[in-house]
Amino acid sequence: MKITYTGRQVELAPAQLKKIESQFAKVGKLLDGREQKEAHVILSLERHLHQAEITVNYHNHQLAGAGSNVDLFTAIHSAIEKLEKQTIKVRAKWRDTKRTPRKQEAAGPSEPPAAEPETEHERRIFHVNHHERRKPMTLDEALMEMEKGADYLVYRDAQTSRVAVLVRRRDGNFDLIEA
Repeated sequence: MKITYTGRQVELAPAQLKKIESQFAKVGKLLDGREQKEAHVILSLERHLHQAEITVNYHNHQLAGAGSNVDLFTAIHSAIEKLEKQTIKVRAKWRDTKRTPRKQEAAGPSEPPAAEPETEHERRIFHVNHHERRKPMTLDEALMEMEKGADYLVYRDAQTSRVAVLVRRRDGNFDLIEA
């Protein structure tokens, strides 16, 4: 992890920088994947109170940790802890949303599908070839076609040349829908 420091009225010795970089090691392991991340640390002193702000760009998210204390290293440490918590939260959110298969999302959370009654038929999809020329039918011809066992029939009426739908009702009667 590449760390950039900006000190406003605060100077850090090389030994102090090494100590801070060792604290950044854990956050660096969480953030660094295939590409190098960059952290920007701003240290300031206001009225005997040291403030530390750390910002990191991670997958189009701005992660920020801020800490303040009378002691400089305590302020930096609290800012690093806040940044670490944010990093864990963002990574867990990203990981959890990306790991569920699409088929299970629609069905629900990893529950086995309920057994369907054996009396129901398996759902079928009928493809209609619109390019095939079919001759228009009369209502009587459509009723004869429905006797073969279909639940509905879409046909072109011979008299009006309009599309009509003949649907078998549950009571055995028929509904005619004309366009």
